[in-house]
Amino acid sequence: MALIALTASACGGAGSQDADCGATTQVCGSAAPAVPGGGANGGGAKGAATSGDGASGGPTPSRTPPSPPDLATCHTASDCGFPDADSTGPRIGLKPHRTGALTITKDGTVIRGWDITGSLDIYADNVTVIDSKVTSTNWWGINLRAGFHGLRVLYSTITGVPGKGQDNGGEDYAVSNMGGSSVEVGFCDISVFSDALSMGQGNLHDNYVHGIVPFVDQAGEWAHTDAVISDGAGSDKLVIRHNTLLNPASVPRGGTAAIGLYADTGAVLNTVVDDNWLAGGAYALYGGGDGANGIQVTNNVFSTEYYPGSGLYGPVAHWNTKGAGNVWRGNRMSDGKPVNPPAKP
Repeated sequence: MALIALTASACGGAGSQDADCGATTQVCGSAAPAVPGGGANGGGAKGAATSGDGASGGPTPSRTPPSPPDLATCHTASDCGFPDADSTGPRIGLKPHRTGALTITKDGTVIRGWDITGSLDIYADNVTVIDSKVTSTNWWGINLRAGFHGLRVLYSTITGVPGKGQDNGGEDYAVSNMGGSSVEVGFCDISVFSDALSMGQGNLHDNYVHGIVPFVDQAGEWAHTDAVISDGAGSDKLVIRHNTLLNPASVPRGGTAAIGLYADTGAVLNTVVDDNWLAGGAYALYGGGDGANGIQVTNNVFSTEYYPGSGLYGPVAHWNTKGAGNVWRGNRMSDGKPVNPPAKP
């Protein structure tokens, strides 16, 4: 069984006492689950499994892929075989845990089967959150601190409580990677947070990001919203593959992008955006700007469910046509028309 080291106030945060709380080190759920490898395209019903070797030596959960859709005629993410509420989130029953702001310091911790009211702040290596739910009123749902690595968040639901967050009632990051190494987020149902998946390096696959809630932040401005955001300067590759990434926030209320690749802290480099369903924002995709190199944008569907151009002003902006290693191929609107980006917004 995997163990967790907690701060003194971590268990039963509002005066409650869960059955397995009260010790300095304690069990997080049942025996450590098998963890599927990242990057495989998902689909099918929850709970489907095949035999194989997982991270803990047991059977590896997987999803039975559906028949390939006709991408020229389907008009919704679900119809086109992209992730939705039925193919993401926990596959098992959950036990309530009122943790409050929980700090994890034990390397190798596995949290499985928890319905968490609180948030996770991780100061440890190789932590796995699987088949769980996080309902946060913090700045984040799950946060990996600088200097740590190996976080995996799989088959989980991460959401917030509008009006109860730390940023003037808003909540900023469902999963935040402050570390310098890749994290994996896969098969997750994510909603509410303004910049839902925030990282410069990672493996983001088979997720359903939706229901972003706009808010006025502590600076008195509408918070910018992105389903996935990278501020550049990543130390490793960022892969964004086979996700449904929806940003319903209107542009006057902070709606920015479905995927925002911004050179705010450094150049955007070594990023793969492949086989995603994108909608919303001023532009559905911001491509990194003039200094962006090694950006591959392939086989994505730009949906018109919010705007005729996918984003209010169009599908893509700030694409560096002349960037070394940049590839734009096979991208289309949800009506089948090809998408070819301008050199400038």
